[in-house]
Amino acid sequence: MASSKTYLDYILEQLSDLDEISYKAMMGEYIIYYRSKIVGGIYDDRFLVKPVKSAIRLMPSAQFELPYEGAKEMLLVDDIDNKEFLAELFDAMYEELPLPKIKKK
Repeated sequence: MASSKTYLDYILEQLSDLDEISYKAMMGEYIIYYRSKIVGGIYDDRFLVKPVKSAIRLMPSAQFELPYEGAKEMLLVDDIDNKEFLAELFDAMYEELPLPKIKKK
């Protein structure tokens, strides 16, 4: 099942207090970037983030879920209606996220 553009638009609105939020559509789902680093994505209308230490600390009861078959588990963000929490979460996660890989030409 693909994610809806309506759900993506809602998540982007909730993240609108942050600078440099972008996304890329990928096979019916959406990868979410913060300042050029992959933070997570929208999979089957679920907002999932990478399970870095700061995300686990801020969401200790979050469920681990698979974004798709064969992928690594990610954390389900339940509190998508709280813009302040989402900004805090992304800011806390940023330093732990890997730098984007340089594509060879």
